[in-house]
Amino acid sequence: MKPVNQIKKNTKQPLAVTAYETIIRKIISLEYQPSQHLEENQLVEDLGIGRTPIREALVRLRGEKMLESHPNKGVVVRPITIQNAKAMFESMEIIELGIAKLAMNKETTAFIPQMKEANRLLKDAFHANDTFNLTEANHLFHMNFAKCSHNEFLCRADNEVRNEAKRLSFLSYDNIIDPKTPLKDHFESVINEHNEMIACLEEKNKDQLKQIIIKHIQTFRERIILFMIS
Repeated sequence: MKPVNQIKKNTKQPLAVTAYETIIRKIISLEYQPSQHLEENQLVEDLGIGRTPIREALVRLRGEKMLESHPNKGVVVRPITIQNAKAMFESMEIIELGIAKLAMNKETTAFIPQMKEANRLLKDAFHANDTFNLTEANHLFHMNFAKCSHNEFLCRADNEVRNEAKRLSFLSYDNIIDPKTPLKDHFESVINEHNEMIACLEEKNKDQLKQIIIKHIQTFRERIILFMIS
């Protein structure tokens, strides 16, 4: 897929928000590599933003576990490791199965249109060859699914896990990982499984939703493991 273009600065929002959005975009798109040291002076130069908003953005990113503080290196981009990926997928399955269980007894009609819209954005991003917005649309779909639980703690937990998954999603979407499964086939599968999740919510089909979630995560896990060991 095409390389991601740098986000344009939005002068209508606080500079700290612009700094945050720009840095996280560079982290997710791997322009800032895992374990890379982020020098404050270099960020000021790269982003054309002052030190104070950049410092505020770095604090927020550390809180979201996208960055880590190291005594001798300062701020570094959180590394991608097989151990972290394994823990992430374990957590994702537990959290999203919990969301599904609660959603069966909740009113979900307010979130289903947003899930459908996110799936449409995902499809559009794929056809536009836009890896970053594809990743964001996938995240948006799962965040609206999380809202179906009406549980803010599960929503927060899923957001944290899914934020960790964004860089892995970008790798998965931007590379031919399995020659036997073309990217087109992979994305059609993702979109179809999203549609199946929506149908299960509408029909309150608990068992089928559980099966789809497990399959959906398993497919993602297998692609990432294949990439990491290749």
